[in-house]
Amino acid sequence: MSQSNVIFNVPNILTALRLALSIGVFVLIPLEQFLAATIVFVLAAGTDWIDGWWARKYSQVTKLGRIFDPFVDKILICGTYIYLAAIPRSGILPWMAVVVMGREMLVTVIRSFIEEQGGDFSAKMAGKLKMVFQCVAAVASLVALRHLELSKSPLASLPAWLDWTLTISVWLAVISTVYSGLEYVFAAGRILSQQGR
Repeated sequence: MSQSNVIFNVPNILTALRLALSIGVFVLIPLEQFLAATIVFVLAAGTDWIDGWWARKYSQVTKLGRIFDPFVDKILICGTYIYLAAIPRSGILPWMAVVVMGREMLVTVIRSFIEEQGGDFSAKMAGKLKMVFQCVAAVASLVALRHLELSKSPLASLPAWLDWTLTISVWLAVISTVYSGLEYVFAAGRILSQQGR
């Protein structure tokens, strides 16, 4: 069996673990277990880096992994943003979650179409940075909610460092999400125009 058709290897197992951890995050946030949700989210996001590194280092890139890995990434990020957007004072507004989801759906459709045409539509640096900013913003939001939970007062405010970290990281996430989405759109346009010649 060729390596590209292997299902049970370390990267794919780590991706499956990330999916399970994502579900854990979605259970913990509504229960207001923000500290536990933060820890589980960080572990889940960490497996994304590890499985990618492992797949490249040990030549374990598979057809399943190329589909499963980005799908689980989208589940983790989109799901987390949806749950956080539903909580007042999380720092993540509903429209921001819509932007994140919209970008992911758009890129998925574009990637599928381009690769069907035989084009290469691998992840770009802007997309990787977007994922980093999104993860940082999600963690900052969970930490902020944990701080507010401990204060036991609906009028409590965040310390300045946390307030600024949350605001800056959330806006970086939104801006990088839009920018990376546009980059994929323009890249797809170039590929399609070349194929049309």
